[in-house]
Amino acid sequence: MERALIVGAGPIGLACAISAKRRGLDPLVIDAGAVANSIYRYPPGLVFFTTPERLEIGGHPLVCFGQKPTREEALKYYRGVARAEGLRIRTYTRLVDARAENGRIRCKLQTRLGEEELWCERLVLATGYFDHPNLLDVPGEDLPHVSHYFDEAHRCFGQDVVVIGGRNSAVEAALQLFRAGARVTLVYRRSEFPRSVKYWLRPDIENRIKSGEIAAKMPAEVVRITEREVVIRGVAGEESVPAERVYALIGFHPDFELFSRIGIEFDPSSGRPVVDPETLESNVPGVYLAGSVTAGREISEIFIENGRYDGEKIFGDAASRAAAERLYRATVRHPGE
Repeated sequence: MERALIVGAGPIGLACAISAKRRGLDPLVIDAGAVANSIYRYPPGLVFFTTPERLEIGGHPLVCFGQKPTREEALKYYRGVARAEGLRIRTYTRLVDARAENGRIRCKLQTRLGEEELWCERLVLATGYFDHPNLLDVPGEDLPHVSHYFDEAHRCFGQDVVVIGGRNSAVEAALQLFRAGARVTLVYRRSEFPRSVKYWLRPDIENRIKSGEIAAKMPAEVVRITEREVVIRGVAGEESVPAERVYALIGFHPDFELFSRIGIEFDPSSGRPVVDPETLESNVPGVYLAGSVTAGREISEIFIENGRYDGEKIFGDAASRAAAERLYRATVRHPGE
């Protein structure tokens, strides 16, 4: 029997574990991937948008070489925090189901050795969204040269590459691919980029499009993907765009299927789950949600900077929860920031 099981070994899950441990609990943390798996899946060399102190958890300083930390520095930092705090972590262990029974929670886990059952008093879901990309739902989306994650631009030198999407991840990928020597076409369903595109990326992408260095199909919808091309439908009708590599970077969402299996209620349109705003307990007694999953499909509302306080709401007293709420509100981003 575990006093607390925390699902998700990302920054927010680790912060929740620290909050629990400092109150006399010794939580077990599990993750379907590696520690800080979402950061691990970022492209090599990525530089965070935010400064290091806003990524810190448990009072541990994040030391980095530049003004803002890189992917590699963040991974090293979160590994170091887990070691320093003595957190119990089981990686490559997925929660597939949970049931509240007689004041306890029975959890079904999937490991590399098979299924396993575990009981806990409190279950915290800090699973994020990065394992569940939004889909185009078009033929050919599952072809091997199509990816919903951007990896590294170098591999695409001299290739025809289609990037689908128009938000920060798609714009940044298109620019990196262009500078790595790929022939890039950006396909976006709207006629203009959203206001949330970072202020230093917008003029760069607009100038590359204006000069013809990056081709843009806006507005346009993807109809299907084949081994050699992406068929789109725009204002001029259907056309085919050559594609040896396709990046469908249209966002992510929480694991709504897991919510349903556990019995967590959520709004079907927004995906926002029902939680107590003070304690983050869901409608299922003993089951809590932390981090971006509390925002449903509005994943840009919650990030490391404010989600790192959720452990204090879940495991703290009234004073700790009030302090966490003040810190959360002080770090809320506004569109375009």
